[in-house]
Amino acid sequence: MQRRDKIAPSILSADFARLGDEVARVERAGADLIHFDVMDGHFVPNISIGVPVLESLRKVTRLPLDAHLMIENPENYVEVFVKAGANSVSVHAEVCKDIPAMAKRLHDLGARASIAVNPETDVERVLAFAEHLDMILIMSVHPGFGGQGFIPQALDKLRAVRGELDRRGLALDIEIDGGVKLGNIADVKAAGANVFVSGSGIFGMPDYGAIIRQMRERIGQAGTAVHRE
Repeated sequence: MQRRDKIAPSILSADFARLGDEVARVERAGADLIHFDVMDGHFVPNISIGVPVLESLRKVTRLPLDAHLMIENPENYVEVFVKAGANSVSVHAEVCKDIPAMAKRLHDLGARASIAVNPETDVERVLAFAEHLDMILIMSVHPGFGGQGFIPQALDKLRAVRGELDRRGLALDIEIDGGVKLGNIADVKAAGANVFVSGSGIFGMPDYGAIIRQMRERIGQAGTAVHRE
């Protein structure tokens, strides 16, 4: 029960002086959604961007906005991000006190519900509540900074999550975030991911269209064909 493959450029690696143009370029290049990293300086040791930027981007792109909240007390902020234009919201298992309640709240707000897990977090923390979710986000770097190298052990976590979801007949998306580039995207596809977040792997390239096409080719070579939803 596989889901459609989706490429999600992470604007954390974009040129913020030309952010609207950068988003327009990846949209024309064939991206499926825009990944929007939010950091609070508490849950992760960095501060990034927030609601006003997401609200501005909502006005200039038709692509779904995928908000990844690397923040403490996410229950205090999910509503404002959805109202600003987020189509999907990921909160971290490490700070989410009640995953089913969080998923219901996001669904009631009209957004897709996702739970993220850090490299050191056991996936059982989220798999126990998978039937409430639309997506599980596997971190393949330690969250907080862009440009980090991919942690190979994330592949084992992907296999475990995809295997358990398949066993239970749950067709959730599995998103991978951190160090995903052309050189390893086939491996993460083969391990079970179908939503591929890439920051410098796309925004660091001279031709966004060419790199996204090449990524799709590698994904297609890695696994069986998937159906369009």
